[in-house]
Amino acid sequence: MIRFILIIAFVTCFLIASIPIFLAEWPIGKRWPYARDISSLRIVQWALKVIAWLAGTRLTVLGEEHVPKDTPVLYICNHRSYFDIILTYARCPRPTGYVAKKEMLKIPLLSRWMKFLHCQFLDRSDLRAGLKMILSCVELIKGGVSITIFPEGTRGKGSSELEMLPFHEGSFKVAAKSGCPIIPVAICGSSAIFEDHKPYVRRQDVTIEYGAPIYPEQLSREDQKALGKYTQDVIREMLCGLLQER
Repeated sequence: MIRFILIIAFVTCFLIASIPIFLAEWPIGKRWPYARDISSLRIVQWALKVIAWLAGTRLTVLGEEHVPKDTPVLYICNHRSYFDIILTYARCPRPTGYVAKKEMLKIPLLSRWMKFLHCQFLDRSDLRAGLKMILSCVELIKGGVSITIFPEGTRGKGSSELEMLPFHEGSFKVAAKSGCPIIPVAICGSSAIFEDHKPYVRRQDVTIEYGAPIYPEQLSREDQKALGKYTQDVIREMLCGLLQER
């Protein structure tokens, strides 16, 4: 319980202390938007690394050399924990927006940081809004910002890491329309930090593996039509390998 309390206290203090940073970042963003993007990214990454340290997370990262440094990408990840966001965002080498549920807009200060970081907010009950969000993601990628999507739509709660909800095919239109590579990301062990024993936060070994880029136009027509299933199969195979090594 102590770890949980420390994390909540740190997040609260960080959000309050960040108010002056908002005021400083605003004029910077008007004149030098990329500089604002990078400074916001590094500030938030520092905070997320502190949270991971407070949680006692021991992180192993594999395949990071697969992530292009000179072009935006679409990260596709399996999802079992809130810590998936904390751990993966701290690794992003360039400005990256995450797709989040629209309810996050109700959280003061945090939602402001998310907007600074180009996060997109999805109303899962509105198909038209979902299409608009996809087009916004395409424009961001064309402008040099990577996008991260958890295509299961919510956290998986199965007893096995290999149990994933079906990947929503609509998530992959971002890559199809922008021409960017897809980076499959397998996250193993994250639910044992918090979700498996709420409200306790426990020390846990977590592994993140980045797979080789997937270029949709290089796939067969059949795989292009079922890009979500294809990518999910890749991530499942990566998870199988990680579980065998444990």
